[in-house]
Amino acid sequence: MNRKEVLEIKKLFTDSKCCISRICGCYVDGNKNKVTTFREAFLSLDQEEIFKYYKIFRSALSGTFGKNLLNMEFPTDAETEEGTQSFLLKLRDSELKDDDMLELFFNKIIENYSYGENYLILLIHGAYDVPGKADDGMNMEDASDYVYNHIFCCICPVNLSEEGLCYNTETNSFENRIRSWIVEKPAHAFLFPAFNDRNSDIHNLLYYSKKPEELNDSFIDGMLGVRIPMTCKVQKETFAGIIADTLGDECSFNTIKTLHEELNSMVEAKAEQDPNPVEIDKFDMQKALEKSGVKDETINSFKEEFDESAGTNACFTAANIVNTKTFDVRTPDVVVKISGDRTELVETREIDGVKYLMIELTDNIEVNGIKVTNY
Repeated sequence: MNRKEVLEIKKLFTDSKCCISRICGCYVDGNKNKVTTFREAFLSLDQEEIFKYYKIFRSALSGTFGKNLLNMEFPTDAETEEGTQSFLLKLRDSELKDDDMLELFFNKIIENYSYGENYLILLIHGAYDVPGKADDGMNMEDASDYVYNHIFCCICPVNLSEEGLCYNTETNSFENRIRSWIVEKPAHAFLFPAFNDRNSDIHNLLYYSKKPEELNDSFIDGMLGVRIPMTCKVQKETFAGIIADTLGDECSFNTIKTLHEELNSMVEAKAEQDPNPVEIDKFDMQKALEKSGVKDETINSFKEEFDESAGTNACFTAANIVNTKTFDVRTPDVVVKISGDRTELVETREIDGVKYLMIELTDNIEVNGIKVTNY
């Protein structure tokens, strides 16, 4: 899924476009015991309650692709009759009306979800009449092409509210606030099937993690059975390691600066051609290194290093390895940030045997927020 497709689904969590038929929930304590479960027709709920659920669902479709939002694919073994994908399809097709299947779903989550505190599992079923598109790209609300049947699951931490004072309108006085259990924004969520090319894609799902480095691998593997991608931090570290180990003595300031510029240009060109999150593979990196003036023998070494460190067919999400907005230069004592498209302003020089980082100055310089006029 890309950002436009996510935004289209996100807009369904409003009164004007709501397509949710049913909502189910299971409250689990820190010892993995079910405290309570419920199942309701969504539109039968109180309006204020509906609004609060909308807010929870929208928050689980927020964040950065490749970090908080991840497209995940089912491997072949997950698509067998006994596989996880088949189970999710049956759950979707039941429209959450099968109590036994819901019980099994909640049990599978509790078994595989790693979290030592209280949490609430929310599961909804929706049937979205996908409007057709006119030649000018506008939605034709009265010309639906098909119905996108889906389930959306959110796992929300439940924590005690903080202690404090509150105002009692009945007694016109301030008093100790009664602590209550609060449902917080989702820590993890998934949408199945994926909404790719504005159509159902049963071979993929969209996964959300509030903290990009805490994907909850046991849940992804045991409950969903999809391929677990590298986290954004691991991608960044793996990329940096591949480049540093490949270049060795060739890993100069100018080489890395040129590589940054080449990758930036590549990302911009790909983004113009495809709305999906930009990915960088081995061949893209090889091309960028070649344009950066890296020697042929080093390029051959790069191929081996890439396969060993990341895997032959690995892809990196561009946002995790390339910062198109800034070019960072760091030493133990100094951090310099340059606009990503103005790397020509900085260079290295050796003066009297001492190496310096040289930055071209403009007419507008501020130091600690104070404009400097003499430099």
